[in-house]
Amino acid sequence: MTGENGLSRPPASERALDITRLSDEKAESLGWHSGRLDAALSHAATLSTDSFIIVTNDQMVGAFGNLEKPYATHSMRKSFLSALVGLHLGSGPGQINLDATLQELNVSDTPGPLSAKQRQATVLNLLKSVSGINHPAAASGGIQADIDKRLGHGENEPGRIWAYNNWDYNALTTIFEDRTGLGIAEAFDKGIARPTGMEDFSVDAVSYILDADLSMHKAAAFRMSARDLVRLGQLYLHKGRTDNQQILPESWIDRAVEDFTETGNDGLRWAHGYLWWIPGPKTGLPEGSFWAWGLGNQALFVVPAWDTVIVHQSDTTEFLKRFLPMIEVDGMEGEAAIEQLMLSCRERGNRESEYCVEHRFTTRREFDELMALIAKARI
Repeated sequence: MTGENGLSRPPASERALDITRLSDEKAESLGWHSGRLDAALSHAATLSTDSFIIVTNDQMVGAFGNLEKPYATHSMRKSFLSALVGLHLGSGPGQINLDATLQELNVSDTPGPLSAKQRQATVLNLLKSVSGINHPAAASGGIQADIDKRLGHGENEPGRIWAYNNWDYNALTTIFEDRTGLGIAEAFDKGIARPTGMEDFSVDAVSYILDADLSMHKAAAFRMSARDLVRLGQLYLHKGRTDNQQILPESWIDRAVEDFTETGNDGLRWAHGYLWWIPGPKTGLPEGSFWAWGLGNQALFVVPAWDTVIVHQSDTTEFLKRFLPMIEVDGMEGEAAIEQLMLSCRERGNRESEYCVEHRFTTRREFDELMALIAKARI
């Protein structure tokens, strides 16, 4: 969604937040300019941010909000799926072969079966978002217009065109479960949550979104807390190791973020690895950084050059109560609905409402500004 970029944010309202951070001396010893760090935290506090944390060298540098409360992560689920695929790589029984084609795996769809050419797409094509398959999918939200623009409505040669395409990720979810015999929740719990010591994750934090009128493939949605997301980020920061145990192959982590495709976008979504976003060279984030993103700018940044993990979450519950009827009942495009909701919070009578102060949608422009302030806070 790009339409919100040009909108300025409504006047900031005071929010009752308890911001904590390290002392000036300790923050600066970890590479943070204390005054500029305060500016970044203050900016985040003007948004509808519900949890925010910066961790450097395994120390909490600054934070606010309820770090223990699980929130909907939306499209961050795709980066979690990437981690699960990395845990089960291989060509044997119960493993994921990246070179296997959809035809070999007996994967198609209903309604609307895939063509013979589409079924030549591989698991790796799905993982890299280059299947070229434009098929209706569950949980696609407002991204269909961009998919149509990139892929058109005819057949494409697999592996040639990148598109942020929920059909790829949902089909990959089906393949993962069929091949491993594990549900997404069980696999994440046993393979990642328990080994990394996540405290708030449980198997009932994963639910499925299915729209059988569009596709047979389901989206596996997650709810996670900020402190558990930090643990996932640290697993990647530490090259797949936790407590001297290799959980994810180091080679997988390197491959997942180094084998990327440029998206044609600028900024934080400059490129896309194996379901992780790669920031562009003009963002202020150092080379080698990568991040998971979800609707409302749910975010998990891994910045190896700074030995840092950053988590940003917003509770989208109240936003979705307004947004979904505009899409499903009124037939609005996603970008238009978001823009209308944002503009409503600029109206004088709405500025101080609970929704506009605490729950309004955090725009891409606001979030980009936050990350720019964080980059400037590095010494």
